Amino acid sequence: MALYEHVFLARQDITAQQVDAIVEQYKGLIEENGGKVGRIENWGLKSLTYRIKKNRKAHYALMDIDAPAAAIHEMERQMRINEDILRYMTIKVEEHEEGPSAMMQKRDRDDRPRRDGGREGGRDNRDRGDRGDRGGDRGERRPRF
Repeated sequence: MALYEHVFLARQDITAQQVDAIVEQYKGLIEENGGKVGRIENWGLKSLTYRIKKNRKAHYALMDIDAPAAAIHEMERQMRINEDILRYMTIKVEEHEEGPSAMMQKRDRDDRPRRDGGREGGRDNRDRGDRGDRGGDRGERRPRF
């Protein structure tokens, strides 16, 4: 049997319990066809980059599957029929990742580099000295042309 990662997007107007029911429905289908489902992650309701079937948001869910290809084909066939499923994607992988997926890992904001280059207060606080082209501190003005 092959290993797969399967992600699907469900409509925004269904509840989280209905998403869990959809996951259980497809988990049962995989198990009926001789496969097994490992890790299941519900990523929650997230904004979409562009509208899909008039939806601006979708419930995301991930399943790690160990099943024959026929079971995957049957699951995808039933997902095409289900009107609550907006999109799905199944990828064949060499091995399943251990631990939480990249979507579930909380990113620490302190790990990212600062946009201002690490300067205090976001501005460059160096003393730049007198700018001779602007007349300096003598109150002189350049003539207008």
